[in-house]
Amino acid sequence: MALQLKEIQAPIASEMIDFEEKFRSFMKSKVFLLDKIMSYIVKRKGKQMRPMFVFLTAGACGQITDRTYRGASLIELLHTATLVHDDVVDDSNFRRGFFSINALWKNKIAVLVGDYLLSRGLLLSVDHEDFDLLKIVSEAVREMSEGELLQMAKARNLDITEEIYYDVIRQKTASLIASCCAVGAASSGASLQTIQKMKEFGLNVGMAFQIKDDLFDYGTSEIGKPLGIDIKEKKMTLPLIYALSKASNGDRRRIKSIVKSNRQTNKKVQEVIDYVKQSGGIEYAKEVMQGYYQKSREVLLDLPETAYRQSLLDLVQFTIERSK
Repeated sequence: MALQLKEIQAPIASEMIDFEEKFRSFMKSKVFLLDKIMSYIVKRKGKQMRPMFVFLTAGACGQITDRTYRGASLIELLHTATLVHDDVVDDSNFRRGFFSINALWKNKIAVLVGDYLLSRGLLLSVDHEDFDLLKIVSEAVREMSEGELLQMAKARNLDITEEIYYDVIRQKTASLIASCCAVGAASSGASLQTIQKMKEFGLNVGMAFQIKDDLFDYGTSEIGKPLGIDIKEKKMTLPLIYALSKASNGDRRRIKSIVKSNRQTNKKVQEVIDYVKQSGGIEYAKEVMQGYYQKSREVLLDLPETAYRQSLLDLVQFTIERSK
C-alpha cells in the first residue's frame, strides 16, 4: 500500500499543528498589506516536507525543543523568501496551483515581501542567539544560489556532464533538505558528529528527490507537471545526459538541436522523450536514485530504533515513490 504523508507524520502530529501557529506568529507584521500577504503565503502551504524533516530528525537524534520550532521556521522563512524572488525572476504567475505573489501584488511588492521574510528569519535566529542554526541555513541558501547560477551558465551550450549535473542538484535541491536534517539534529542537542551524519543523510535524500523529479518529465507516473517541461525549458536532466553520453555524433547533434530550438513542437519534444527512453536513460536514472536512497537508509539505521526513525525511513521511501 502506498505510504501517506499523514501516517508518516504521526509521531510529530501535535508538533506540526503547534508549528503552524508559531510560524504564523513569526511572520506577523503591523503593516496591513504585509500581514495580508503573509496570511496568503501560510494558506497555500504544500506537503510541509521540510518541517517534517526538521522535527523527525530532532526526535530521532534527541529531543524536540523550542529551538526545533525556531529552526524549522527559519528554514521556511528563508526558503519562502527565495521562492518569492524566484517567481519574480522567472516571471511566473503560479506557484503550487496558486497565484504567485508577483501575479497578485506586482513585482515591486513581491521583492519587498521576499526581503521582509529574509529579515524575519535572520532576526528570529539573532534574537534567540541560534547562530549555529543560522549558519547551517545560510550556507544552504548560498549553495542554492550558486547551483542555480552554475546551471544557467552551463545550460546555454547544453554542455552539462553527469558530474556537473550532480554538483547542480546537490547545491540547488539537496543542500536545502540537508540543512533541514542538520538543523533538526543541532536543535535536539546532538553531537557535531551526529549533525554531520544527518546532513549527509539529507544530501542523499535530496539527490534522490531531484532525480525523481527529473523522471516525472518523461511520464514515468501520474505527474504534477506537464510532460516534457524540462526539455522545453532547455534543462539538462540525468535521463537526457545519460542518453546523449551514449549517442552517436549524429544523434547527439539532432537531439541537442531540438532541445536548443526556440520553436519546439510537442511532436519534437516527444521525439526527445522517446529517444531517452530507448537509450536506457530512464532505467539509469532510477538506478542512480536507488543508490542515493540506499545510502540515506544506511545512515538512519545507525540511529536508535524509535517511531521518529521509522517515520524518517518512510519519508525517504515516500520521496522516491511519490507520484507528484
